[in-house]
Amino acid sequence: MAKYLGPVCKLCRREGEKLFLKGDRCYTPKCAFEKREFAPGQHGKSSGRSKSMSGRESDYARQLRAKQRARRVYGVLERQFRRYYAVSLKRRGLTGLNLLQILESRLDSVVYRLGFATSRSQARLLVTHGHFTVNGRRTDIPSMLLSAGDEVQVREGSRGSTYFKDLPSLAEARNFPAWLTRDAKTLTGTVQRLPERAEIDGSLNEQLIVEYYSR
Repeated sequence: MAKYLGPVCKLCRREGEKLFLKGDRCYTPKCAFEKREFAPGQHGKSSGRSKSMSGRESDYARQLRAKQRARRVYGVLERQFRRYYAVSLKRRGLTGLNLLQILESRLDSVVYRLGFATSRSQARLLVTHGHFTVNGRRTDIPSMLLSAGDEVQVREGSRGSTYFKDLPSLAEARNFPAWLTRDAKTLTGTVQRLPERAEIDGSLNEQLIVEYYSR
């Protein structure tokens, strides 16, 4: 299973904004982006990530950045992201919205949205370690796509660990979107429907992503 293993704070710096890839740490002064708000690398401070330079970007550069940003937010590598785009093309409706709905319906993303993890990377780790069941069956595939009616639950054998003992109170304090239902006490969540565009990260620009792959 391929995944990015490098320092994630560099991804935020490359995009010129916080992507909140480290969960709660991103809200503290320890966040690396707070200390170095410039692109990584030897020429980071003069690489054109400032607001004065952003208007000079070519159409291709803006399309590429939109695609890279979405990939990094959801923790997906290029080959898999391209495959999701191919699937979204075949579905009815707007291709860009279809793509975002596919990304949101990944198991690791749903676990994160339910408040069972502080970041998608943590959710991916928990799923990989087999701590969750989908419709009563244990699964360790973070990229598993869920549909309306699918139920996600913390596995019975995992509830004795320290993390999951404390999770009900932590999850209660975390919001979850309207397209999901959650019972924090039983650590269970259900997908009611696919998310609408207004319920997905508004900073993602799906139209630029479509333009990038339509070249």
